[in-house]
Amino acid sequence: MSKVAIVGAGFIGRAWAISFARAGHAVALWDDDATAPGKALSYIEKLLPDLGAQDLLNGGSARDVRARMRAADRLEEALSDADYVQENTPENLDIKRAVFARLDAAAPQGAILASSTSAILPSAFTEFLVGRARCLVVHPLNPPYLIPAAEVVPAPWTDAGTVERTATFLREAGHAPIVMKRELDGFVMNRLQGALLEEAFRLVADGHASVEDVDIGIREGLALRWSFMGPFETIDLNAPGGVRDYVERYESIYQRLHAQMQSRADWSGPVLDGIEAERRKRLPANKLQERQAWRDRRLMALAAHKRRIAQELPQ
Repeated sequence: MSKVAIVGAGFIGRAWAISFARAGHAVALWDDDATAPGKALSYIEKLLPDLGAQDLLNGGSARDVRARMRAADRLEEALSDADYVQENTPENLDIKRAVFARLDAAAPQGAILASSTSAILPSAFTEFLVGRARCLVVHPLNPPYLIPAAEVVPAPWTDAGTVERTATFLREAGHAPIVMKRELDGFVMNRLQGALLEEAFRLVADGHASVEDVDIGIREGLALRWSFMGPFETIDLNAPGGVRDYVERYESIYQRLHAQMQSRADWSGPVLDGIEAERRKRLPANKLQERQAWRDRRLMALAAHKRRIAQELPQ
């Protein structure tokens, strides 16, 4: 059992807490807002039974998982004896720099210092730290207790051993780390998601498809394969001779499309009015939270299904 410090107990912090406590680790939550850890633990207490009902607590009980989590009154208390620190403060460079300076000064020397940032390069807030070799980004898709993928992004000075220790720690906690060789703006997942969103906005802005039709294309089409295969495995299986055969057959199509994909739709321009109107017609604003809860229940069911199928049909 490792000791984990969650620094920032909001939306992402509480989700990481579930993931690490479920894996058997002792988790301390701290936040600059003294009321946040208690609120996070109250939220978690309500959620754990649903995860247990889907057999998503690694065979443990909701009570056992909850018992591994506690609120810390002081940052130094949360960091005491920590093996791994997951920072989840606001997406602001000045805040990240200040927080990581405190973490580097107070955390045990051997502790890994990881940030959940989704957009700030690790080099931007760790360069001048004495312990910068133990700092990196571990960026999840939310919520990480249901979506295993997490990006491990080193700064240029992050020690290779830190990267490997982090990846191993995540795998042992049930995650699927994406271990980047070096940092890059947007990391991996936001670059992939960004490319898809660019085309989605462009299709709607140029009048080729409705918002719902684009969603159908993913929800009832591409995502069915993507829920258990990535793009490279998809094309490897979509031609008789594998990935090289696929490229030889279809690369010319994508070359032609590429030229048409170089213009940007202004996401905040007139197209947004139409997208928002169509979405609010399908889902009124006062139903958003209800639908978010529906999404999480569906994710629970999907996670449980994928775990069960992996056991029945091993790769």
